[in-house]
Amino acid sequence: MKNLQGLVSFVESAAGGSFTAAAARLELTPAAVSKNVIKLEQQLQVRLFNRSTRRLKLTGEGEAFLAKAIEALRLLDDAVNEVTHAGSEAAGRVRISAGISFGRRHVMPLLPVLAQQHPRLQLELSLDNRAVDLVAEGFDIGVRGGFVRDSSLVARRVAQLQVVLAASPGYLRRHGVPRTPAELASHRLLGVRFSSGQVAVWRFRKGTGRITEWEPGAQVSVSDPDSLVDLALAGHGVAQIGLHHVAPYLRSGRLKVLLHGPHDPGEREIVLHYPHRQFLSTRVRVVVDGLLEHFKAAQDLHLDVKSLPEEWLAQA
Repeated sequence: MKNLQGLVSFVESAAGGSFTAAAARLELTPAAVSKNVIKLEQQLQVRLFNRSTRRLKLTGEGEAFLAKAIEALRLLDDAVNEVTHAGSEAAGRVRISAGISFGRRHVMPLLPVLAQQHPRLQLELSLDNRAVDLVAEGFDIGVRGGFVRDSSLVARRVAQLQVVLAASPGYLRRHGVPRTPAELASHRLLGVRFSSGQVAVWRFRKGTGRITEWEPGAQVSVSDPDSLVDLALAGHGVAQIGLHHVAPYLRSGRLKVLLHGPHDPGEREIVLHYPHRQFLSTRVRVVVDGLLEHFKAAQDLHLDVKSLPEEWLAQA
């Protein structure tokens, strides 16, 4: 690849949506960036952008090329960083993507500590509940709940993502404690609707051990776990929430666990993942190691639904 300037100009133009935005980041003129991209298109014999007077739009070929171009630049950056800083302190920018609630509670508190330990690190945390393509969007590390099926990523298990049904004592005094899953039909239910539009199902065990899934007819649905916790704390209904989210409120008695026996905690996991590369840069490695140690020490991430204290459970 002889046209490295063209490759960089293309990636920055795609990220900024214009040659002007790319020029500001690269400290070039918009005309120079445009010229670099045109030269790259001529070399590839492919149109990468459809151009208008206001904005650039990637062509289908441009979208396919972008992910590979980003990865190529990241590999080059990491290779240079690995050679330059081998055996020295970690340096450079590390971009982390995490869900809003989990990121605020379990990732963000560690960042000032890592920054103090490694003064040449530049840490950037992006909080978003949508599905993120680490490679295409230029992230070094992702932390998500669910299952990571992308074989191009290294996945490190953080904890099992167990869920419980919970409601406030005030709500239960007014509406009663459900003794069976069927009795939930007469309760106010709070649900989660993901950014994809999918609704989180509630799972229950039958006497035979068979698992049944039930989509709650929720009166109120939200996309963020912290918002769901707030609604439950305010006494607005019954919610299915991650155990690590509600543990502080179960401990203080502000929430109680319902249907502890028949409700199934699920099989999802919290996973830390990063693009698989032969060379993992020092800057990324120290953050990965720091996060894993931090998560390992977080007691609420490792609670087991099967062994909850009796005082956390609602009494019918």
